[in-house]
Amino acid sequence: MNKKWLYADLSLVLVALAWGSTFVVIKDTLSHAKPLGFMALRFILATVILGAIFNKKLRQSNKSEIKAGAIIGVMLYLALLIQTIGLIYTTASKQAFLTAVYVVIVPFLVWILHKKRPDSYSIIGAVLALVGIGFLTIDGSFSIGALNKGDILTLCCAIFFAGHIVSIGYFAKDMEPIVLSIVQFGVTAILFLVSALVLEGSEYILQPNTLKPALYLAIVGTVFAYTVQNVAQKYTSSTHTAIILSLESVFGTILGVYILGEIMTREMVLGCIVIFVGIIITETKLEFIKSKGEKDSH
Repeated sequence: MNKKWLYADLSLVLVALAWGSTFVVIKDTLSHAKPLGFMALRFILATVILGAIFNKKLRQSNKSEIKAGAIIGVMLYLALLIQTIGLIYTTASKQAFLTAVYVVIVPFLVWILHKKRPDSYSIIGAVLALVGIGFLTIDGSFSIGALNKGDILTLCCAIFFAGHIVSIGYFAKDMEPIVLSIVQFGVTAILFLVSALVLEGSEYILQPNTLKPALYLAIVGTVFAYTVQNVAQKYTSSTHTAIILSLESVFGTILGVYILGEIMTREMVLGCIVIFVGIIITETKLEFIKSKGEKDSH
């Protein structure tokens, strides 16, 4: 593993930590805020903040970067919109598990688009990550049975999250990731703003007690996280990205225990361990075992 690949993967761990922290903020805020208006505010703030910092890069952007950023933005909007609607018809724990299906979708999307089969370590790691997330999210409200409307919508959102990761991997290699981020945020903001105005009304865009959490999500969960993801994916694969980002569920669980006082069960601990094993297998390809075996043979 070269240094750029290592730094990229470590950066994605920070992204997962940032997104894990947003669970606590969103859970508290959505108890008194309309979701589409809140999401619109989050991405408007993110666009303004990142655009103001890197306005020179934005002015120097070309049509290809604008088009690519727009595609990524549409993917992100669709994933988040469908996820939000799906939550109306299914439980949060069940949705968390079904959304995580993107972990196993990504390697096969990469296979289809690039005609490059992921190695067995990546596939094993993706499956283990999904199993681990299952342990983290299964509780008394999770039952295996026929999929309802919310479950089907959530599976569709997982496909768009996978598409979002793969599209970043496809475009970020040859384009300016900061520009991709700004355009992505802008397109997502516009689409959520229109959705909020149509479905919720203008009075729900800016509500009391939503500005501070929206700023946190805009700065930490959006500007920082998505921009770092865009940069990191210049140097690592989409499959690695999906597996490492599955740590989001681990960090979200741990922070929920320490900040919200939620209970950590044995299943949750097991889920964390399984996800970490999946990441270790993907990242190291068990080279440390092979090296030990070679030394023992001598």
